Amino acid sequence: MRKNIINCNLFKVSIAVILVVLVLLLMSAPLSAKQIRIGVSQIVAHPALDACRDGFVAGMEQAGYVSGVDVSYDFQDAQGEFSNAIAIAQKFKDDQVDLIVAISTPIAQACLQVTDEIPIIIGAVTDPVAANLAQSWESSGNNITGMSDAAPNKTQLELIPRFLPGATRVGTIYNASEANSLVQVELSREVCQELGLELVEVTASNSNEVLMAAQSLIGRVDAFYIVTDNVAVSAFSSIVKVSLEEQIPIIAADPTCVPEGALASFGIDYFTLGQKSAEKAVQVLQGKSPSEIPIGKLEQLDELTFIINMDIADQLGLDISKELLDEADSIVFAGSIWNRSE
Repeated sequence: MRKNIINCNLFKVSIAVILVVLVLLLMSAPLSAKQIRIGVSQIVAHPALDACRDGFVAGMEQAGYVSGVDVSYDFQDAQGEFSNAIAIAQKFKDDQVDLIVAISTPIAQACLQVTDEIPIIIGAVTDPVAANLAQSWESSGNNITGMSDAAPNKTQLELIPRFLPGATRVGTIYNASEANSLVQVELSREVCQELGLELVEVTASNSNEVLMAAQSLIGRVDAFYIVTDNVAVSAFSSIVKVSLEEQIPIIAADPTCVPEGALASFGIDYFTLGQKSAEKAVQVLQGKSPSEIPIGKLEQLDELTFIINMDIADQLGLDISKELLDEADSIVFAGSIWNRSE
């Protein structure tokens, strides 16, 4: 009888311990096991926008949002068409995603046009105020926050006389319907005037027109300067083709263009841009309103990169000064990228 009583008591103690453990587990577990759904859209696939996308995912991982566990992504590419951007934004709205990541100005404009409720995290948008996406950099006044990819255009254009002391005319190709490009080209006009350079402008409304636009500048310019225009960068190989055939060096606003055939660039790291956009997203997921979170820029020197392509310099017959090489953060040589920090 005593043995049965002891067994009964042990059983009760075991049940009590199990219940305590279960309570503790429930208390330590998240209040909701609901997986966060994020729609990610970019206007076109090219190295800079891809890096921004990948940086965002990496930034979310660093903040504890593991893909496939805490968060799921719906990656979309508008293939350069605004109508596709609208359709993608509508899909995100219909799917009731928790957050939208809008990579590029046209994508952000499409998403804002479709929804004023789902938080929108922008990436690779040059000037959100000029693009009518935000009331100010400090507060969008709507459901938008994120990061700008505003490039140091003045510093970039100042590279032209340093690499090409005899250059007097600079050609640029851009899509006149892209607000971010208009902002950069307007600034470039002013800077070129200050530097005693003539800016020759040609527009292209889609990637199929870029080769013809580049060819139209043959004999009219000494160098190309390509801003972070999505149409021009998506067909960058066409500009490189003309550059090498006609010996016209390219200075690019986007550093990812340098391994693809530009001579040099001083600009932002798009992977870092994506990571910083993720930091804004985390604030929203933690309960902050997008309008309470200022739109950021990459302005610190460690967030910018100076890269020179020595393979291209060789093909163009250019001698690069030791001073420029010493300043470079990265150098493309023999098909590989050499980073000074490694």
